Amino acid sequence: MQPNFLQSDLVFSFAISAIVFLFVIITLRKGIIVVPQSQVYVVERFGKYVRTLSPGLSLIIPYLSHISHRVSILERQLPKFNISVITKDNVEVDMKTTVFFRVVDASRSVYRIRDIDTAIHTAASSVVRSAAGKLELDELQSSRDSMNHEIARNLQQAAEVWGVEITRTEITDVIIDEQTRDAQRQQLNAERERRAIIARAEGDRRAIELAADAELYQAQRAAEAIRVTADANAYSITIQAEAEAGQTRVIAEAIAAEGQPAIDYEILKQQVEAIGKLASAETTKTLILPSNVTGVLGGIEAILSNRNASAS
Repeated sequence: MQPNFLQSDLVFSFAISAIVFLFVIITLRKGIIVVPQSQVYVVERFGKYVRTLSPGLSLIIPYLSHISHRVSILERQLPKFNISVITKDNVEVDMKTTVFFRVVDASRSVYRIRDIDTAIHTAASSVVRSAAGKLELDELQSSRDSMNHEIARNLQQAAEVWGVEITRTEITDVIIDEQTRDAQRQQLNAERERRAIIARAEGDRRAIELAADAELYQAQRAAEAIRVTADANAYSITIQAEAEAGQTRVIAEAIAAEGQPAIDYEILKQQVEAIGKLASAETTKTLILPSNVTGVLGGIEAILSNRNASAS
């Protein structure tokens, strides 16, 4: 009986040790929490929120506290959805939109909203309709960047209470019906024709301006040439007048000094020069001289003799 009793005690002790060991392992398992980098854990105690565990190694009170929610903090994207809007100029269009967001406060995203994707979808539809209703169709198609910023800003105000950050919104397409598309094509063609007419008119006006500038430049150059020619003629006349004045002054001095012989000499000299010009002309074939030419030449010789004698 004694050996059986000892054997039973050993089995019981081993079982107790195994149970204690398992209890310790389970306790450690429940108290040591490793949170992945892309998630945060929401901890509850007796059904009440306690704290949020950040990525890494954390400790909680086992059996009393437990992980109630595992929340991803990665950026998420809502599936693309169409929103029917009416623009400022009463044109109905469909806007294909998507929203990018991420959770920044896990507790609020868990306890304040049940379906966060549906809530953001509903809020985005309202914000997009409000923003698009302020613009006309042409502005709507050309102002997507500004609309994206406005939608993201207004949507962030609505989503902040849910612990969500709206990283960006994208309007990927603006869908219009075929009638509106045809009207846009006609408007675009008319605008192109208007621009072409304006461009041709600008070209014609520029050509006229250039032609007028060319004529003005030519007239200015011609006037400049006339002025230069007039200045040259005036200068030539001035020089010639000064030369003639000097010559007259010399003749007057000679007449004052020598009297009548100087006058006779000047007259005979001019007659000889005139005869020389007639003889040297290319059109002159026959030159008929008056009979008193020899008298003129003799008179010059007599005057020169008298002057030489007076000089001696």
